[in-house]
Amino acid sequence: MSGSIDKAADIASDIGEYIKQQRNSAKISLRQLSKLAGVSNPYLSQIERGVRKPSAEVLQQIANGLRISAEALYVQAGFLQAPHGGPVLDAIGADESLTERQKQVLTEIYQSFCKENAAAQPTPPQQAPGNSNNPTATEPGSSADARSGSV
Repeated sequence: MSGSIDKAADIASDIGEYIKQQRNSAKISLRQLSKLAGVSNPYLSQIERGVRKPSAEVLQQIANGLRISAEALYVQAGFLQAPHGGPVLDAIGADESLTERQKQVLTEIYQSFCKENAAAQPTPPQQAPGNSNNPTATEPGSSADARSGSV
């Protein structure tokens, strides 16, 4: 039971650190963010210090105040799973030198390129069932069964 309490404390600390990092990179004071988000100054301070874990609604308000994606805060808080889009999207998401807006734009551009490239690739022709020229195709009694060592 204490393991789950420790995990909750770690998540609260992580989300608080993340919010503070985003606030500092946006050059917004704690007091300014509390006004922008409609959250009391002491409560926001407790969130940033990891004393309190905010609800999804409060995270939405904070995201609006920071002008970042609420999804980013939900992932940090453990409300959502991080999207796994392969090494490129993981690298974009992990890059601390980018703002959330820059990460969002890069992700959208990358995904649009992937979609465009997938649409441009010709689809391979489909063979009729049972009309395979593949010598390793295994049909009951075929020579492939004999090659595989089946007796």
